[in-house]
Amino acid sequence: MGAYKQINETLQKEYKERGVVLKSRLVDWRSAPPIVRVNRPTNLARARELGYKAKQGVILARIRINKGLSKREKARKGRKPSKNGRFFAMTKSLQAIAEERASRKFINCEVVNSYYVGEDGSHKFFEAILVDKEHPVIKSDRLYSDVISRKSRAFRGLTRAGREHRDAIQGR
Repeated sequence: MGAYKQINETLQKEYKERGVVLKSRLVDWRSAPPIVRVNRPTNLARARELGYKAKQGVILARIRINKGLSKREKARKGRKPSKNGRFFAMTKSLQAIAEERASRKFINCEVVNSYYVGEDGSHKFFEAILVDKEHPVIKSDRLYSDVISRKSRAFRGLTRAGREHRDAIQGR
């Protein structure tokens, strides 16, 4: 059995059992700021599948997103009863929102991809892989040439989560 397969099985087992390690991780993440730069990926196998390389210019960020429906402000003036809803389902996935937030926080970086790392009762956590476009190591790497050539990928639906949202809108 390969190393990545073993990593995946260990993480799956941890998620199913809701082990002590995962619970303590979630407690730490909950008390941390919503967007945090991370030194190494939580799920190495998944990060490598999505384009992570342990090299200069590649950054990881963990993003905390609130779960649940979005809430609209209470109407101040008259409304028809049929238009009086306050809680609405989000059109974008939480993962796409997380990628956009990471892109806003790290202005000089471009989002390559992101993946799920955990959730508790009120939050979901994702890790985003970001690339510094101006770093000389990244400029010379052919792996990230597509990422460098396209600006604001997360906002235009060019990441995996964004493509899923874009395809759902277009009815594919």
